[in-house]
Amino acid sequence: MERAGATPLEGGDHPRQRPAGVRAGSPLTRIDGPVEALALVAAELTAAEQCLHELVHSDVAAVTAIAGYLVDAGGKRLRPALTALGALAIGYDRPAVGLMCVGELLHLGTLLHDDVVDDGVMRRGRPAAHRVYGNAVTVLTGDFCLARAIWLAATEGGQRAVTELGRVVTEMAEGEVLQLRLAGDLDADLDHYLDVIDRKSAALISWCAAAPAWAAGDDAMADALATFGRRAGIAFQITDDVLDYQPGTGKMPGNDLRERKVTLPLLYAFEVDSDLREDLRAGSPSDDAIPSLMRRVRDTGALDRSLATARELAAEGIGALERLPDTPGRQALRVLGRHLVERAR
Repeated sequence: MERAGATPLEGGDHPRQRPAGVRAGSPLTRIDGPVEALALVAAELTAAEQCLHELVHSDVAAVTAIAGYLVDAGGKRLRPALTALGALAIGYDRPAVGLMCVGELLHLGTLLHDDVVDDGVMRRGRPAAHRVYGNAVTVLTGDFCLARAIWLAATEGGQRAVTELGRVVTEMAEGEVLQLRLAGDLDADLDHYLDVIDRKSAALISWCAAAPAWAAGDDAMADALATFGRRAGIAFQITDDVLDYQPGTGKMPGNDLRERKVTLPLLYAFEVDSDLREDLRAGSPSDDAIPSLMRRVRDTGALDRSLATARELAAEGIGALERLPDTPGRQALRVLGRHLVERAR
C-alpha cells in the first residue's frame, strides 16, 4: 500500500529533496532515473494521495468501502505523476493536486469494471473487489469513480480539459469492447492489437500528461504533451505484455497465454514459430503447458523485438517534448518515458 510520504513507482522520498545517497536537502540539478524525476514532485504526489482517499469517500458506506479497498491496495500512480510533471514542464501556475487525481480516479473506475467483466480473481495482490463485495455494487462504485473524475476535470481543468476527457472515456469504452470482441481470436493482427491498446490504455495516459496545458489554455504545449503521452502509453502497455512472459515481476506469468490473448510478443512469435498459432487453436493451455509455451515464445526473440518496438515508440514521444521549454520538468518526463520501457515490473 502506498502511504502519504511514499514516492510512487520507486519507493519513498522526502518532498523536493534528492534521493538517498546525496546530502539531504541538496538542490536537484541532475535527473538520472525515475526516483530523481519523481522527487521533483514528491510533495504534490503526497498531497494527491491524501486527496485521492478523500475523493473516494461517500455518504454511502459501501461506495467508500469498495473504492477505498482498491485505493488502499496501492499502485504505480503513474497518471498523477505524469500530470504533476506535465504541470512542472509548462510552468503551470496553479495548484495541480486536484487535476492529478482525475486520471487515477478514472483508472480506478475502469479497473473495478474490468475485473467484473473479466471475472478477475486478484488485483494488486489482494482479491478483486467484486470477489469481496459482489458484482453489482462494484460496477456501480466504478461508475461513481468515473463520474467523480469527470466532475473533478471540469472544476480543476475547465471546459477544454473535461471535453478532452470525454473523448478519452469514449475511446476507452470502445477499446474495451474491441478487446472483448477479439478475445481468443488468434487471427487478430498488429493493427487490431495497437488499436485496442491505443484506445484502452494510451488515451488516458496522454490526457494525464496534457491536462495542465489544456487547463492553462496552451494548445501548443498540450499537443506536445499529448503526443508524448500517446507514444509513452503504447510503449508502457507493450512492456506490460512483455513482462507477462517473464518471471520475477511480482505477477503470475503466463496469464495472457492462458487466455490466448494476442499481444505483441505472441504476434512476433507467430512469425517465427509457425506451429504456435495452431497449437493454441486447440484450446486454452493447461497450467502444465504454460512454461513450455512461454519458452517457445522467448526462443523466437519476440520479447526483445517487442521491447525494441516499445523503445522506438517511447523515443518518438520523448522527441515531441523538444517543443517544450528546457526545464527540469521536461527532463524528468524524458527520464520517466524511458523508464516505462526499461522497468522490471
